[in-house]
Amino acid sequence: MPSHSRAAWRKANLREGYTTSACATAAACAATHTLVTGQRVETITIDLPVRSAVTFPIETCLQQDHSVTCGVIKDAGDDPDVTHGLEIRAEVAWRNEPGIVLEGGVGVGHVTKPGLPVPVGEPAINPVPRRMIIRGVANELSNLGAERSVQVTISVPGGEAVAQQTMNPKLGIIGGISILGTSGIVKPFSVSAYRASIYIELKMAAYNNVNHVVLTTGARSETYAEGQYPHLPEYAFVQVGDHLDYGLKQTRRLQFQQVTLSGMVGKLSKVAAGQMQTHISQGGVDLGFLADVAVRLGADESLQEHIRNANTAHHVQLLLRKAEIDGLETYLAQQAAEKAAVFINHAVPINVLLWDIRGKLLAEGTV
Repeated sequence: MPSHSRAAWRKANLREGYTTSACATAAACAATHTLVTGQRVETITIDLPVRSAVTFPIETCLQQDHSVTCGVIKDAGDDPDVTHGLEIRAEVAWRNEPGIVLEGGVGVGHVTKPGLPVPVGEPAINPVPRRMIIRGVANELSNLGAERSVQVTISVPGGEAVAQQTMNPKLGIIGGISILGTSGIVKPFSVSAYRASIYIELKMAAYNNVNHVVLTTGARSETYAEGQYPHLPEYAFVQVGDHLDYGLKQTRRLQFQQVTLSGMVGKLSKVAAGQMQTHISQGGVDLGFLADVAVRLGADESLQEHIRNANTAHHVQLLLRKAEIDGLETYLAQQAAEKAAVFINHAVPINVLLWDIRGKLLAEGTV
C-alpha cells in the first residue's frame, strides 16, 4: 500500500473523542438530574452542537444536602491530547438568586491576560462551552419540571499539573486547563484544531500590542529565536509547525509590523522553493531545486547529481561543505524571505533566521 494511502487509511480509522466542553456539559447535566430527582445516574445522554443523543458514562456521583457533583472521564479517542483520562467534574448547587451561574473550580484555569475569548479574571471556559453547559443544565431543569436556579462549578482534579503541558501558561491562563471545544467532538490530529491554536496565540499577541511576531517551525527553532530576541514577550513566539501558510495569512490579517520566520534547513528549503505548507504529505524536500541552487554556487555536474540523489536537505549541506562550496544557507534564507513576502503580497516586512540543529545561526534573509 502506498504511504499516502496508508496515511489516509489510518486517518479514516482513527477513533474520535470528546472535548472538555462535552464532558463538562455531560457532568453538569448528570449532576442536575441527580440534584432534582435524588437518583444517581450511571449514564447521561446529551446533544452536542454537531451530534445528537451522545451518551456519556458517569464516573463519579457525590450527593450532599444541597448539591451534587458528577464526573466524566475525558476520552480524546486516538488524538494525543494531554487532557485524555482526566476527570471533568461539575458540582450543581441550588441558589436563591435567579438564573444559572457558571464558575470554575480547582483545576480550571483563570484568565490573567487580555486578548482571549474570555475576559480577564474569568474561568477559562470558552464562550461556546459556556453556552453548551448552561443550555444543557437549563434543558435538564425544564424537562424535570424544576423551576429553580442553580450554580454550576466545573473542576478538573489534576488539571493544574496537566496545564503545564499546554500553551495555557504562555497565554496567561493560570491554575488549570481550559474548557474548550465548539463541536464537542475531538477529531484526531485535526488540522483545524492546530490552526485554531495558532490564531489564538497570534490574536493575543496583537491584542497586547506586540508589533513583531516570530513564527517558528518547531520547539528548537523557537528556543533559538527567543535567544535572538530576548526583548520580545513569550507570546510573540508562535509555533506554526508545517502551517506556515496559515500563520503568514493571519499575520497579514492582524496587521503586524514585522514577521520573523525561524527554522532549519529542511523546512526553510521548502519555503525557499515556494512551498508554504511544509507537511510531508505536500511533498518532501525538492532536491532538484537544491541541485539548481548548488549550480548557482559553483557545483559541477557530478556534485549536482549527488545532490539530486541526497537523502535530506542536511545531507545536501554536508555534500556542499565537503566540496568547500559556501552560500547555500544564505541563498535559502533570502529566497525564503522573498517567497514568504510574495505569499502575503508584501503586506508585512519579513525576515528569516536559519539555524543548525545546535542553535548556531547560519544565515538571515530580509525583505
